[in-house]
Amino acid sequence: MNRMASRLFQSIVPLMPVVVLAPVLVLSGGCHDGPMYALKHANPYFTMRQWKADEAIGVTDHKRREELQSLANSMYAMPAERQQTWTPHLEQIYENDPSAEMRRLAILAAGRSKDATTIDLVAKGLKDDNLKVRMEACRALGERSEDRAAQLLASVAGESQDQDVRHAAIAALGKHPGEISTNSLRLALQDRDPATQDLVIETLRESTGKDLGNDPAEWIAALDGQSSEEPASGSLFR
Repeated sequence: MNRMASRLFQSIVPLMPVVVLAPVLVLSGGCHDGPMYALKHANPYFTMRQWKADEAIGVTDHKRREELQSLANSMYAMPAERQQTWTPHLEQIYENDPSAEMRRLAILAAGRSKDATTIDLVAKGLKDDNLKVRMEACRALGERSEDRAAQLLASVAGESQDQDVRHAAIAALGKHPGEISTNSLRLALQDRDPATQDLVIETLRESTGKDLGNDPAEWIAALDGQSSEEPASGSLFR
């Protein structure tokens, strides 16, 4: 296990016994994003130490976040076998860390991994309690090539009640050319919300390299494989 993996993993283990305390702490103290917030308030020893003392006894919140961001940034360049060794660590972080930011970064890193099993972790992020994590999961699925990634995004685009998450899924669908994406974007074009229509049209412009104007009906006709003037013309994605 390399040094970064060891530091991240060791900082996760102490969280496990106190994860059950996190809901109580959040209810009593408001929203806190610190990766070690629950641990610091469950153990008075942490509250009596300043930042330098924290560093002396373990990895600080800032350092953990910095290292996980570094991991996500370098994931693309890693050999496939090394990426696979990180999968269980990312799962541990996502399952046990009360920090939404650490969970978001775990999803970001997982989405960039070539390990096929990490799509299961990214899929979990779609149901996270935190908006930032759900949106990151949508973006991560946009980077995946699997048909399942497109299917998951189509489900979110069609079912999510949160407009920000739905829009993140729509934008990510533009990176998945194919029938799943086409059908989902066509359905989204029928939405009465102008912001949603504008986003779908911009997504289609980027994914097809074509510009059919701002009328959703024109794009729907093209997605159906015909223009409004020439019913027999070819598909937009041909």
